[in-house]
Amino acid sequence: MSDAPAAHPSLLRRGLWWAADYLYAARRQLAVLSFPWAIGRPRPDPDAWRHGDPGLPEVYLVPGVYEHWTFLRPLGDALAAAGHRVRVVHGLGVNRRSIPQTADRLAGLLGETPAAPAGRVLVAHSKGGLIGKHVLVSSGAATSDSPTPPLGLLGLVAVATPFHGSKLARLFVDPSIRAFRPADVTIVALTGETGVNSRIVSVFGPFDPHIPEGSALDGAVNVQVPVSGHFRVLGSPATHRAVVDGIALLAPRDAG
Repeated sequence: MSDAPAAHPSLLRRGLWWAADYLYAARRQLAVLSFPWAIGRPRPDPDAWRHGDPGLPEVYLVPGVYEHWTFLRPLGDALAAAGHRVRVVHGLGVNRRSIPQTADRLAGLLGETPAAPAGRVLVAHSKGGLIGKHVLVSSGAATSDSPTPPLGLLGLVAVATPFHGSKLARLFVDPSIRAFRPADVTIVALTGETGVNSRIVSVFGPFDPHIPEGSALDGAVNVQVPVSGHFRVLGSPATHRAVVDGIALLAPRDAG
């Protein structure tokens, strides 16, 4: 099944994309059950993720709502293979807290560990991108001209993030999902914070069944990859390349 962009994809094509998307999501959700198990303590991240080129920014993975960090394992593996040290932010659970609460928690956890000299970049999926933008705003990292910005944050690479919300969120009763309504106070506030968008790279496919509004963000670097879906796009080599390239755009020119 081709994922090439279509001006008006048929209902059948969209249905096939949707089915493939949920099949991928189901497989990735089951990844949390894979070994090694860590009952009563944070699940250990892969040892290979801890090593890399010190001249490259460290990457901190921020998953979406109802996603454990293992959901992003294929993307993390690709970033590690590209030479980045990949970090997991333990303590977010499955990301059901509000965006501001989770952003404060993330900033606090980042503040507990000194940033590497090459800095940090947040790499996020879906809600994780909104959390990442919130941290850039609240920490002042996005508007800092210092070579060592607050928390060492150089910017954010977001995959399939509803920067303008999603009208489909109105159909749900779960507060964790309804928080993505375009009229939600946090979505409106983040939309208005356009000054930070230059520190953001937004990556997305030609069709996202969860975000009719799309993920393009004014003032950001917007990259469309030829893979449709909200979840399946995470596993695409094209997405992995786009994220690696996005990190390079955010890194200082003399880094590495």
